[in-house]
Amino acid sequence: MAPDRRTLVYLAALVLGLGAVVGLGDAYVLRVATLVGIYAIAAIGYQLVFGRLGLLSLAQGALFGIGAYASAIMCLELGLPAPIGLLAAMLVPAAVGALVALPIARLESHYVALATLGLAQLALLAATNLEITGGANGLYGVPPIAGGPVQIGPLSVGNGLPMLALVWALVLAALLVSRWVLSGGRLARLATIRDAPHAALTLGLNPVPARLALFAVAGGFGGLAGGLQAHGLGVVSPAVTGFEVMVTILTIAVVGGRGSALGAVAGAALLVPLPEFMRFLEGGYLVAYGVVLLAAIVLVPRGLDGRLRDRLPRRPPRLPEIARPSVRRRGKALIVDGLRKRFGGVTALDGVSFSVPAGTVVGLIGANGSGKTTALNLISGLETPDGGQIRLGGVPLGDRAAHHRSVLGLGRGFQHPEVPEGLFVLEAVAVGAADRTVAMAALDGVGLAGRAADPVAALGAAELRRLDLARALATGPEALILDEPAAGLTGDERAALAALLRRLATEGLAVLVVDHGMDFLMPLADRIVCLDAGKVLAAGTPEEVRRNPAVVAAYLGQGVAA
Repeated sequence: MAPDRRTLVYLAALVLGLGAVVGLGDAYVLRVATLVGIYAIAAIGYQLVFGRLGLLSLAQGALFGIGAYASAIMCLELGLPAPIGLLAAMLVPAAVGALVALPIARLESHYVALATLGLAQLALLAATNLEITGGANGLYGVPPIAGGPVQIGPLSVGNGLPMLALVWALVLAALLVSRWVLSGGRLARLATIRDAPHAALTLGLNPVPARLALFAVAGGFGGLAGGLQAHGLGVVSPAVTGFEVMVTILTIAVVGGRGSALGAVAGAALLVPLPEFMRFLEGGYLVAYGVVLLAAIVLVPRGLDGRLRDRLPRRPPRLPEIARPSVRRRGKALIVDGLRKRFGGVTALDGVSFSVPAGTVVGLIGANGSGKTTALNLISGLETPDGGQIRLGGVPLGDRAAHHRSVLGLGRGFQHPEVPEGLFVLEAVAVGAADRTVAMAALDGVGLAGRAADPVAALGAAELRRLDLARALATGPEALILDEPAAGLTGDERAALAALLRRLATEGLAVLVVDHGMDFLMPLADRIVCLDAGKVLAAGTPEEVRRNPAVVAAYLGQGVAA
């Protein structure tokens, strides 16, 4: 893939910056530039967890320190060469990162921060108290990295150019690895897991393997950075596992631009040398540093890379040709039998049973709080029932994870569509599709083929609902459940949606629709199920349900019945 204009801008700035450092800088400047590269590597890894997964992990500083100690111990205690030590500096923190991700893989928000903060504290305590780490005194005499006849490091003596060259070569390698990790549609899938977690599950995306993999890669990058610092300075102390390291990496990620590997390099280039430039302020330099950071966050809230993205946005994806297969779909009947669900002392569903045969549209109606959305959440696996059975094509779904139900042929649309930020329309739909040709066909089916190359942020509310439907159709469902798909649509849009759903049923799908618009649902549905207080109040043809006195009294009212 050819680099875009934004990448070329970064590369040009990198070449000019390093050229100026080499040509004009002394040993001190080379040392600072090397530290910039070291922290850039750590921050590139952190962007995968913090930016791409959206998790505030506070373990990257600890993994940085673990890498530093792993390399130092390999060289000092076991007598292994420095390159083997650097390999350990990557592998040990990568393993620790994956182990940390295992128990927190299903946690969100501040729980991730608290859990990873515990690891940071454990690493600091171990570094301070274990004999093998040198205790509070740390480890001295960490050998330089041998590159044939060239001794790379320590930075405090001799020529720092070999170390600078090695570190920045590894920065480029880290950027390439990060680019590969996010290639092949993985960027869109990670964005969906981060910004649309419920939709991601119903599209067949399992967040747990992604979290394990990215925590491991981030740990490897953080550990490599720590190992480079250990060999560059020749010493490792407990301070390398301290919270200050984590704060530095986090600040670099935020100021550089959340989620951007290139922004991590830019943030490191700005923030690592900044305290050195402010040393003339003596005791007040920390205050000045804090003021500069606050100003950067306030003035550029999306980071340096976010500002550059506004000026140089990503190129739209290449659009495949639209395929319009005429093959009849293979539908599966959806059976709900005795479904029960309680939330504390509230009974949301109490023995609900109904069926949606293949090739039919069934409407699910009821007043607010009657249990309609809860039923859809239980069917799609976002909630766990307290009792009852759900079967799709005869296969029980009760013990199936939400992401596995998509593989079995269940598609889901949402009342309030969750849409990831920063994607193009085709990318957002393709996350659950076999390929982009299938995604393009789904967009064409809902009338959005002309917007495929547009940013998702450019879509209106009605178009977002159609995107949500296209995303579900792209998974190739055999049964489709939709929550308020016609809400907010105009009369013509509702008519087009009704025609589409009727066509899908005619093609063989089982379609279950929750909607409050009786003028939309009554002409569309083959059967109607009405819920009231978590129980089935009535079920039958639209005409039978419309004339049912209990339904009229509880939900429709005399006007609709007439």
